Amino acid sequence: MLGLGSRSGGNLTWGFARYLISRDCYQDNFLPTGLPFGSPEEALDCACDLYLGTPAP
Repeated sequence: MLGLGSRSGGNLTWGFARYLISRDCYQDNFLPTGLPFGSPEEALDCACDLYLGTPAP
């Protein structure tokens, strides 16, 4: 399960985390930019790619 949420910095900076059932906690993830935060679009695109896979060209 992934959770998207606003980071400190207002609604312009978002990150996301995976819920780990084995640890009963959320673990922060990094976006493809290498940063743990970015625009809402970047966070949502990354989360969708994890769930759905990257579409074939």
